[in-house]
This record gives sequence, C-alpha cells and structure tokens, in this order.
Amino acid sequence: MIEASPLVPDAGRGIRRIRVPQKLRNLELFLLIVACGINAFAVVLVQLGAIGAVDSTVITLGASLSVLVLGMHVALRYVAPNADPFILPVAAILNGIGIAVIYHVDLINGDTGWDSTAIRQVVWSAIALICAIAVVVVIRNHRVLQRYTYVFMFVAFVLLLLPMLPGVGQEIFGARVWIHIGPFSFQPGEIAKILLAIFFAGFLVQRRDTLSLVGRKVLGVRFPRARDLGPIIVIWALSMSVIVFQRDLGTALLYFGLFVVMLYVATGRTSWILLGGGLFLAGAVIASQTLTYVNDRFNAWLDPFSQKNYDDVGGSFQLVQGIFGLANGGLIGTGLGRGRPDITPLSQSDFIVSAIGEELGLAGLFAILCLYLLLIARGLRISFAGHDDFGRLLGVGLSFVIALQCFVVIGGVTRVIPLTGLTTPFLASGGSSLMANWIIVALLLRLSDTVRNQPRLVI
Repeated sequence: MIEASPLVPDAGRGIRRIRVPQKLRNLELFLLIVACGINAFAVVLVQLGAIGAVDSTVITLGASLSVLVLGMHVALRYVAPNADPFILPVAAILNGIGIAVIYHVDLINGDTGWDSTAIRQVVWSAIALICAIAVVVVIRNHRVLQRYTYVFMFVAFVLLLLPMLPGVGQEIFGARVWIHIGPFSFQPGEIAKILLAIFFAGFLVQRRDTLSLVGRKVLGVRFPRARDLGPIIVIWALSMSVIVFQRDLGTALLYFGLFVVMLYVATGRTSWILLGGGLFLAGAVIASQTLTYVNDRFNAWLDPFSQKNYDDVGGSFQLVQGIFGLANGGLIGTGLGRGRPDITPLSQSDFIVSAIGEELGLAGLFAILCLYLLLIARGLRISFAGHDDFGRLLGVGLSFVIALQCFVVIGGVTRVIPLTGLTTPFLASGGSSLMANWIIVALLLRLSDTVRNQPRLVI
C-alpha cells in the first residue's frame, strides 16, 4: 500500500491538497536564528578580547551574511520544503566561528579593508551561499546529475590539469594546486572533488554487479578479477600523479579514499578496502622514499621535537607551534580574542583548528567536532534512506568528502597522521574551499528533499 498526500474534496473544484505546516522549515528557522546569534556574539567577543571595543564594520558584513543564510532558508521553503532542517544551521555556525577566529588574527596583525582575511572570507562566504542557492533552485531532482556522469568526469580531469598549465597554474607553499587569473586565485581541485563524487556514483551504479559478484575467493575473501581492477588502478595512478606533479599529499588521499569508500558501499566487498588500502600504503611508502617533501613530512611527524626537524625549512616548526597553542588552551581555552594564534604559521587556514583549540579549549574543540559529526551523520542518514542507488552513493560520497577532510586536517594538526595540504571545511580561510563545501550542503539538502518526497510503503 502506498502512502499518499492528504486530499480533501472541494465543491466545484474537485480534489485539492491540504496545506501542511512546514514544521521542518520552522525548526530550521529557529536553529538559524540561534546560529546567527552565536556567530554575532563570537565576533563581539573577539573584538572585546582583542581591542576592548566593538567595531561595526565586521558586524555589518556578518549581518549581510546572515541575510543570505536566511535567504537560502526562504528558497528552501519554496523549492525544497522537506529538506533536512539541521544541515544549513550547522554549516552556518561553522562558517561564522571560522570568520570570528580569522578576524582575531587580522586584529593582531593590523590588517584592515581588503587586506583583512576575514573581510575576504565574508565576501567569499556570500559568493558561496549564492552558488548554493542557485544549485538548490536549478537542480530540482538529483537524478538529473546521473545523465551527465562522463561529462562530470571529463570536467573534473580538466580542472585537475589546469594548475599544471604554464601561465595559469600557480605554486603556493610548495603545492601547485592553484590557478591565477588576474587578481584572483582559485583551487580547481575543490570543485573537482564534487564532480568526481558524482562521476563515481554514476559509474559504480552501472558497474556494481560486475565489481561485486565476479571474482575468486582467497581465505574467505572474494577478490575481483584482474580486468575489473582497471578503475581502481586508474584512480590510484591519478592520486600518485597529484602527489608527484602537484606536490599535494592531502588531495591525493582525498580522491583515492573517496573512490575506495564509494566502491565498498556499492559492492559490499571487503576486498576493495584491502586492495585500496594496500595500494595507497605502497604509494605512500614509495613517495616517502623518493620524494623529498613527502619524506620531510614523515620526519616532522615521527620526531617533531628534535632540534634538526624543528629548524629545517619545511620541518616541524609549524606543527610544534600548533601543539603549543593547543596546550595553551587547556580545557576551557583562553577565550575568544585572548589567545595568540598568530604565533602559529597559517593559523587562519591550515592550522585554524589549533587556533580554535587555544581560544575555546578542548571543550570548544569537542563542540566543533560534534557539529561536524552531526553534519556527516545527517548526510549518511539521507543517503541510506533513499531508494535509488545513485542517490545513495552520491550522498555517501559527499558526506565522506567532509568526513575525510576533517580527519586528515585535525589528525595532522594533532599529530595523529602526517600533515597534508587540505583545509578544514567551512572554518579555514579560502574561497574555493568555501564554495565547494556550500555546494555540497546544497546537494545534500536537495537529496534529503527528494528522499522525503518519494513514496513510502506503509505496513
């Protein structure tokens, strides 16, 4: 028996639908008001703690950002009324806390106007929100994306190759993952990861039966045929080329890990995890022995407090300063605007987690991790509630992109794994990263609305 929308007779007009109150959107509105209030309060605390006064400039820009967030909420009421009510408020509060911490470093450095990283972050956040609203409005059903599976693959590969072009590509901090056009720099790999997630979902839906049912068992584990290993070998080669030519270990791990996890979810075969993990470990060992900068990362990770690694260019200085910042924060932190995050290099981008840990302490850092956990859990819940395989795989892929970024970045800052070049979603400064993550939020919202609108069986 199929569950239907409530209908009532209307004299002279036939059957009409009952207007159901948008409880999900009302809950989202309440959470957004709380999130915007917390963000404004955080900026005020930074100003009071750092300069002892309140400046209206950043608060005004933050208010305009809140208007855009509420604008996206209004758009969802019309085009996706059944979308998940928690995703947008969580993304908004993470974005706002990141701006507050970045703004503190600007106050310490005396950066104002367009030289202020926080001002640029607010502008990029506004652009990212406009892109997210456009995605929600234009894409009315996620299944449309499946039609262009191989188009997304082609565009993703073009974006990955752009930084290698002379005159366009730009090397920053040793990694060649940027393109420079006029006064603007952009990281095309951030958009490529979304396109690759769409491509992997469409490809695996088509090839799932071959990849999951055919193969030979070894010690109780079914391994694929040699000719079916082609896709994973191609993605492994792509990841290794990113390490070699673009000098970006984190992006390589993201691409390869994304494909292996989606492959495992599509087929349910543990052998893909074993093969993928073995291939990446082999590649990492080879890279650490043959590539100097990878070897330096491993040395800094294994023995960061040795004087040699601390003093070497590209050594463990940044990592150790971040650890000292976390230690200075203790359990409850120094308070917003009262720490010294500027002592750690790149505390506004790669090491913003150590800046947050210093000012909000271990308790505040755990709260941030809980927000990420909620965002990822809602994404996975949306994925497994869907009935179509493409939507399930796409939801898992987009959620895993955020999860893996958090693990790689926070793991690197806390010395769980070697440092990589990824950025913390929504928190770290960077326009390309913000835009990509807000587009992921928009796609998850679209997925959740489609899932809730699909017919459900009533037992």
